Amino acid sequence: MAASQTLYEPGDSIRHIHFPTSAFVSLVSTADGHDGLQTGLVGNEGALGYELSLGVQSAPLRAFVQGGGLAWRLTAQSFAQELEHNTMLRRVLNRYVCVLLMELGRSGLCNRFHLIEERLARWLLTTQDCAHSTHLALTHEVLGRMLGVRRVGITNAATALHERRLIDYRRGAITITDRRGLESAACDCYRANQRNYARLIS
Repeated sequence: MAASQTLYEPGDSIRHIHFPTSAFVSLVSTADGHDGLQTGLVGNEGALGYELSLGVQSAPLRAFVQGGGLAWRLTAQSFAQELEHNTMLRRVLNRYVCVLLMELGRSGLCNRFHLIEERLARWLLTTQDCAHSTHLALTHEVLGRMLGVRRVGITNAATALHERRLIDYRRGAITITDRRGLESAACDCYRANQRNYARLIS
């Protein structure tokens, strides 16, 4: 999977299911021609194209590769055949869909009630979990699109985190320098999502 590659637009036919190993993919909700808002992130804990397990053949969200890397891939037909007799796979995917639904609901609450600085800290932690690296190739413009915030808001929030020595940032890149401190700066949504994954997926 190549970084910045768009895999699906809303309404596209889902021809494959992907199980990322080192890549991670943003799921973005779009409306009225706007850039959209990230509502989910799929890394090596999940599957892209999970809708096939629900009998849905078209993508509900835009999916683009946030971090390039590798993934296992099955055709929709092969996946359907495997799912038919593999009860463990079906059980795990059902739990994964449940976690995604809880994460989606939490995302709406987070966007409504939490400060940009808290949301940025949460987003960076979640991205680091998928990237397995403290160094993230991200611009303020991309962060603004993902969080649904104007660029100046991202700049102010990143500056605040930088002044607390939690992150370092250069043009086009952010480095997490104090993960524990960043966890304290993040809203509780990050910890709630982690608990849900641990309870239902791990």
